[in-house]
Amino acid sequence: MAGRNHLYVPGPTNVPNEILNAMHVAMEDHRSPVFPNLMKPLLQDLKLIFRTEAGQAFVFPATGTAGWEIALTNCLNPGDKVLIYRFGQFGHLWAELAKRLGFDVEIHQVEWGKGIPVDHLEARLKEDKSHEIKAFLATHNETATGVTSDIAGVRKAMDAASHPALLFVDGVSSIASIDFRMDEWDVDGAISGSQKGFMLPAGGAFVAFSQKAMKATETSSYSRGFFDLKDMANSNKDGYTPYTPSIPMLYGLRKALDLLLEEGLDNVYARHARLAEGTRKAVAAWGLKQCAHPGFESNTVTAVMVPADKDARHVISTAFSKYNISLGAGLSELAGKAFRIGHVGDMNDVSMLGAIAGVEMALLDNGFDIKAGSGVGAAVEYYRSTAK
Repeated sequence: MAGRNHLYVPGPTNVPNEILNAMHVAMEDHRSPVFPNLMKPLLQDLKLIFRTEAGQAFVFPATGTAGWEIALTNCLNPGDKVLIYRFGQFGHLWAELAKRLGFDVEIHQVEWGKGIPVDHLEARLKEDKSHEIKAFLATHNETATGVTSDIAGVRKAMDAASHPALLFVDGVSSIASIDFRMDEWDVDGAISGSQKGFMLPAGGAFVAFSQKAMKATETSSYSRGFFDLKDMANSNKDGYTPYTPSIPMLYGLRKALDLLLEEGLDNVYARHARLAEGTRKAVAAWGLKQCAHPGFESNTVTAVMVPADKDARHVISTAFSKYNISLGAGLSELAGKAFRIGHVGDMNDVSMLGAIAGVEMALLDNGFDIKAGSGVGAAVEYYRSTAK
């Protein structure tokens, strides 16, 4: 098929040509005396994306899932109790990983489509008078359902309960796309990945830890090897890594940070908000509903529910085979019930209009009772009226 396949999944996202070109480099000696000229500024500028001055940023040749493990095994001890709310597939996977690692995982079920219930969190932490809960695992943006939780509200709840638990935040599909403030929200472990808002290929786990979390590594008795923060910190202070890094990933990250900082983080957040709102207006014009309840809508991914007599997998298949666009599938409880439109990373108004047009054609092909041009028209009017 002529033309490129367009990624409208919520990760991996489209990689800009500038980043692809930056990653096309010859291999070099990562022990050379000039390597710190690349590494040290990278780690310093990565802190700007996490919005932390006090925290410490790290780059691991891994994925966001590895970031979960890095936080748990470096800052806690075997058998420690951790608290998590399950309201989507990725929160579920984080909880399951914690179980497999030997932690005592307290899971509270929340309706898929909603986020962290901060009032319930505050009440539960107040009940924990002996402070058995050592960490709260918060999914900032649940990619499976298109739901964003209020991390500032989470911090307020923890402070209101005067609870000392560490706050670990999965920001894989939010950091570098949705407003995130590590220092202001007193986040202890921020976890992200390369393949979403950072606009890179998969393969980089970008994490940052507070001084409180780094202090906790001194008393952690958990066995670690590849993911040991102490090893990474000891090497990073001199501008090196404890093992062979992905050189192309580091050069790609350099360019990605340059692009994000040149645009300005507030502008990046505003762009994602606009793209998301145009998509939501298209969904409403089709007469379809989002999985996300009002107030929880994500600015990086919209999960669209289909009527009971339809199968979302058919829409995804048609969009891919006939129109050469990739949409996200409904995961776990949403399999066949929803498809997901990603609006994250290297996107603009015209990019999103292409996605909306492709989805609209796939819906029509699968017998959805919608009017041709309705979703596209709604998005066009919104983007035109809000363009600067």
